[in-house]
Amino acid sequence: MKQYVEIEYRDLEQDGNYDDLINRVIAKCFEVEKLEETKLYVSIILTTPSVIRKLNQEFRKVNKETDVLSFPMFEKEEIAQIEEEETLGDIVISVERVKEQAIEYGHHFERELAYMLVHGFYHLMGEDHIEEQDKLQMRAKEENVLEQLNITRWGKNGEEVEE
Repeated sequence: MKQYVEIEYRDLEQDGNYDDLINRVIAKCFEVEKLEETKLYVSIILTTPSVIRKLNQEFRKVNKETDVLSFPMFEKEEIAQIEEEETLGDIVISVERVKEQAIEYGHHFERELAYMLVHGFYHLMGEDHIEEQDKLQMRAKEENVLEQLNITRWGKNGEEVEE
């Protein structure tokens, strides 16, 4: 399988289970968006709440921890024209925050991590969720990828979890 991901663990121990899920999810994102023939890849940084808080403060001037940060390298219109090996951008994820949110939303850790990856990927692709219509469009794309991977958001009692 072609590698679409470069994974870094910042202040965390490496976990091969995370690596497998990350590679599978990002590969599906590339397939769905028809980027398989490009030389693009995504940089994923798994880290702690304190590191993501510092990054959030430095780059967004928001002094609080968050679950995921995305740093796109290109404008949406530029992506199709890239011919050299380039990073599409960086996705930084707080693993501890993912664990907390999985419990809060009543689903498993793998589902929450996969969602953070897909969500971050679509930010790298130029999508956002500021306006309601954009949010609905982005959410549909995210759910499409997760459904193709059979990563559902079923809760503890078998009910679908709304996020």
